[in-house]
Amino acid sequence: MEILKIHHVAVICGDYARSKDFYTRILGLPIIRETYRAERASYKLDLQAGADTQIELFSFPDPPARLTGPEARGLRHLAFAVADIAGAVAELQAHGIAVEPIRVDALTGKQFTFFRDPDDLLLELYEV
Repeated sequence: MEILKIHHVAVICGDYARSKDFYTRILGLPIIRETYRAERASYKLDLQAGADTQIELFSFPDPPARLTGPEARGLRHLAFAVADIAGAVAELQAHGIAVEPIRVDALTGKQFTFFRDPDDLLLELYEV
């Protein structure tokens, strides 16, 4: 087997309208398609995250909260590549999003930082 790339990352949100606004308006991810699945009382929003990757944003009635912080088993965080990390941080802060101080990756020398989505999912900006 040869893995070619990551196709998509699935995220379950607590408040669909709030998360849709965050990922589309604040992060600027274009909508590929939005589907309402009546049998599940659930939305699925497909978002374009770069040339070849998608984020699937799901809503479900009363999803349970994540039990622990980023050290729990499972997805630790989702990282977005940006060309200008300082500019991206300024845009997030202009929307009232708290962003950690920019750090430098000791292995690559690249700058990165973290912030959270409306459901407290840890997101990273990584300057390429």
